[in-house]
Amino acid sequence: MNRSLSNRQIQLWRLAIYFIFALPGFAIASWVSRTPAIRDTLGATTSQMGWIIFGLAVGSIIGLLCASHLIAYKGGRFVMTASLAVSSVGLVVVGLGGSWLASGAWVFVGLAIFGFGNGICDVAMNVEGTAVERAAQKSLLTGFHASFSLGTLIGAMGGSAAIKLGLSVTIHLVLAVAVIILAMILLYRLVPAGTGKETGGDSNDPPMSARERMAVWKERRTILLGIIVLGMSFAEGSASDWLPLIVVDGFHTTPAMGSLAFGLFVGAMTISRAAGGILLDRFGRVFVLRASALFAIVGLLIVIWGQNFVMASVGIVLWGFGAAFGFPVGLSAAGDDPRGVAARVGAVSTAGYLAFLVGPPFLGIIGESIGLLRALIFVLIAVTVAALLSQAAKPIGQDGVSPRRKDAQAPNEISNT
Repeated sequence: MNRSLSNRQIQLWRLAIYFIFALPGFAIASWVSRTPAIRDTLGATTSQMGWIIFGLAVGSIIGLLCASHLIAYKGGRFVMTASLAVSSVGLVVVGLGGSWLASGAWVFVGLAIFGFGNGICDVAMNVEGTAVERAAQKSLLTGFHASFSLGTLIGAMGGSAAIKLGLSVTIHLVLAVAVIILAMILLYRLVPAGTGKETGGDSNDPPMSARERMAVWKERRTILLGIIVLGMSFAEGSASDWLPLIVVDGFHTTPAMGSLAFGLFVGAMTISRAAGGILLDRFGRVFVLRASALFAIVGLLIVIWGQNFVMASVGIVLWGFGAAFGFPVGLSAAGDDPRGVAARVGAVSTAGYLAFLVGPPFLGIIGESIGLLRALIFVLIAVTVAALLSQAAKPIGQDGVSPRRKDAQAPNEISNT
């Protein structure tokens, strides 16, 4: 990647990444908003819908595992553009299968394609995000993830509007795809070419081989960051999938109150991420991770042993504040060393997505026996482990330890994070 970018080019690059982070959130919310209509069109049971949605998980995991190799060969800009195009194709297939064709198999295939593109794009945009951080010398990744949340909100609102206007699933999703493609056409030129590409251009070292990229999974720091992200993503994913039911069943409230509780959680998390850059630049990664884990722990304790919905609401807000930082801060730390950045960000992203995909079903199985409220004890344990390992997120230039050799320091280190 070209190191001689002007301040204006860096600002435009930063702005483009904010918008690009919003696009996958917009796409996901567009699909989720139409799941009731798709289920009704297919005449699918809850179990059958579960298997159809499993296509999304399959595609996502494959995409995550492929992403670092694609970025190493082609660079982040190309991979983001191509992966968003792939996920757009998947979204159109979902729209066709869930409306005109009324085929569960088509929806499964569409979701697999959609998930594959989204998985690749997730790693690529986080690699770009860490590169912008190094260029701007600021902590930005939490803000980028807040943009993802904002994109999700816009997608959900668009879905609600489409339903009120009586648009078919196919037309709605095709319109969503048109927005994504138009946005990428406008944003493409603002992103420098070659971010994350293993050409030796970002360091004095030769490019990584495929074998070396796979070897990052054995690095102690990468493993610890993966565990941190896994634990904090478990806290986020569990709330996303189960919080309304936890509130309804655990505190005997109405479904409307369950939705309100989830809104409190998402709102708290979005606010935290929006302010995250300032906090990270002021206090550093390790302090922020420990503080956020403490917020999540206290919040979970209040929810688990709270006596009423009002008390639980306070805990839910604290839980949201705490769950906001683990994923973006872990990925930012994984991107400290420009050599192999795509491989490390990909490895840590995979850990986070495994928590999103595997954690909530695990919680449901446990909750069947002991209740969802008590099952949150396992989330509490995971967050506590993440807090204890938070020292691993310390910038590598501050202690002289590189993920790949002890005497290396990351160039363009962000000294305040």
